[in-house]
This record gives sequence, structure tokens and C-alpha cells, in this order.
Amino acid sequence: MDPEAQAREKIDAALVESGWTVQDYAAMNLSAANAIAVAEFPLARGHGDADYLLFIDGQAIGVLEAKKEGATLTGVEAQAEKYATGLPPALRVPVRPLPFNFLSNGRQTLFFNLLDPRPRSRRISLNDEVPHIHRPETLAAWLLARPLREWGSADHVAEPSALADAPATNRPSTLRARFQHLPPLVESGLRKA
Repeated sequence: MDPEAQAREKIDAALVESGWTVQDYAAMNLSAANAIAVAEFPLARGHGDADYLLFIDGQAIGVLEAKKEGATLTGVEAQAEKYATGLPPALRVPVRPLPFNFLSNGRQTLFFNLLDPRPRSRRISLNDEVPHIHRPETLAAWLLARPLREWGSADHVAEPSALADAPATNRPSTLRARFQHLPPLVESGLRKA
């Protein structure tokens, strides 16, 4: 078996173990389950095919780029990002570009969240033998987060006036984005570190 097929077997198993239903594009049925990973999904002209396009409740939410086993994953983030932006216009999506991008070679997995203020890849594999993919419920919950400008002091984020520089979009906010807008620390009564 060639190295890419070996990697795909492990990736398929990791997807299933995490709660995804894996389907080939030719047999795609987005009503078959809540969370579906469609292999070899054709994208808009000039963007190629996504190795796996991830769907939750019939909406595309992410992409997984598969590489042959042993391939280095750093440096291929741009390819996954190209897929995340190359969606057919008629495709139902909660956010464009697709926010959740995975890169896997069957042994390790990198993840980056395009909702973050400064997205960067993070290794999420549990070890070098088993690739890890987020559970669909986790990604769905992240998509339900309120936009940053809707957070306020009751949520332990800066006063609404301090959120004036928050991105004026309806995109879900991330924990990292909210950290950047924490209220200033009141130092009275605190011991100097």
C-alpha cells in the first residue's frame, strides 16, 4: 500500500473515532449524519479538490488536507487555506473562509482556526502514532460563540466602549480574541510580583 493510502486509512479511522461519518464525494449524502467528512470534494475552479471537506448539519465548516505518511506538515498551511477559500458559491457555510483547517499525515495532525486574530498552526496529535481530529460538537460550539463586539463587562471582557476596535463582523469570537480585550488589571490591593 502506498504511503498516502496508509495515511488516509489512519485519517479515516481518526475521523470516525472522533464522531465523523466519512463519505466519498460520489456517494455524498449530507443528510446521513450530523457530522460528515466528504473525501475528494471538488472546489471552485482553480482550487482543486479538498482531501476532506467537513460538514456539520449540512454546512461546510472546515477542511482536512491529507499528506502521505511521514510528510512534513509545516509549510503546507497555505494549501489548506487555499481550499478553505475556494468553496463553490452555492455551498452552505456559516463563515467564509472556512474557519477550521486540519493537516494530517496519518501520524500527526496540525490544526489552525481562521477565526483567531492571528491564526497559526498547532499540533494536536495525541502521539506520533494516532492522528487527532476535533469532535464535531466542539467545532459546532465554537461556531456558536458570540461575535467579539457582543461581549461586555458582564462577560469579564472589556467595557463595550473598549471593544470599539473589535472586528465589526458577525464571525464567532475565539478565546484568544477575547483575551486580547480583557479589561485592564486593577492593581490596588495586589502585591507586586
